[in-house]
Amino acid sequence: MKAQYQNIPSPCYVLEIKKLKKNLEILKNVQEKSGAKILLALKGFALWRTFPLIQQYLSGITASGIHEARLGFEEFKGEICVYSPAFKTQEIYDLLPIADHIIFNSPSQLAAYKDIILNAPRKIHCGLRLNPLYSEVTPPIYNPCIEGSRLGIIPSELEKCDIDGVSGLHFHTHCEQNSDALERTIEHIELHFGHLINNMQWINFGGGHHITRADYDIELLIQIIKNFKNKHNNIDIYLEPGEAIGWQCGFLKGTVVDITYNSMPIAILDVSAAAHMPDCLEMPYRPQVRYGKKAEILPYTYRIGGATCLAGDVMGDYSFQEPLHIGDEIIFEDMIHYTIVKNNTFNGVPLPSIGLLHEDGSFELLSSFTYKHYKERNS
Repeated sequence: MKAQYQNIPSPCYVLEIKKLKKNLEILKNVQEKSGAKILLALKGFALWRTFPLIQQYLSGITASGIHEARLGFEEFKGEICVYSPAFKTQEIYDLLPIADHIIFNSPSQLAAYKDIILNAPRKIHCGLRLNPLYSEVTPPIYNPCIEGSRLGIIPSELEKCDIDGVSGLHFHTHCEQNSDALERTIEHIELHFGHLINNMQWINFGGGHHITRADYDIELLIQIIKNFKNKHNNIDIYLEPGEAIGWQCGFLKGTVVDITYNSMPIAILDVSAAAHMPDCLEMPYRPQVRYGKKAEILPYTYRIGGATCLAGDVMGDYSFQEPLHIGDEIIFEDMIHYTIVKNNTFNGVPLPSIGLLHEDGSFELLSSFTYKHYKERNS
């Protein structure tokens, strides 16, 4: 198989700048036409060396805790919105100099920290995460509204909240969904929490909006936002998609290290599903391989897996037009969002390098990882 990227180390996550800009243009267009603000969710994409580019298009970042908030504060010029299922006291004090929105998950967290925020030396908006008891997300591991979920305040618990001083609301019920799911979700938000909305300055529609996917209904999203603003005193609206920013704008390059046989040919790579693309096992989903098809469609079929001891460290069965050989390059598409932020050093397998593929075709290596990084993570 002919190598495309001989100058790129293996394994390596590669962000393609041209494709990232395409996503950002789409998101900027939504902001301009709808009047909403779109935030970069660092839980899905935290490649901070690209923040100078992204901040030209988006309004800020959303963080899941103090470390993400600090990264946004240090590297991204824009608003900083922070939500966590539970904050520690020191985290709240650490957030006071840097956060613009702090969103609480429960009546007890609100009661514990609201006064600290309202009395801070700088203006910080205090918000509540709501659980409308409705979500269309599958599988259950990704559904924040299933029975017993720890995420968000359910309607019956809202009466325990002293909302004096609360300026905004937040809900996050989506995962890689289209705008029609948002339209149906808003019905439940207004059913359970509509009496609060007109007294708020802002509402955050959360993440999971797959805005940059080819079949996403952008015009419906824009209309939903406009209608909501018109209905509720021109309230400020935020969206915080994670995957939409990094969606299909980069790849993970790997190399065939060995080919073995057990009922079928098996190609073992220097890339691991368990360590380098854990969503493939957690979600689960089957990553797309450049020039590869589903098993048996093309003449040569292989099971492709990683080099860890986990029996299930397998990306899937793929077929190719030509046979694979040791040393061949394998390109896994769409491996920038929710991979770099989730990867790990299970079995001491080295982390992939990280680099940029610029619009002129040149490659820039940003980071490489060595034994030192593995050792420090296990000290």
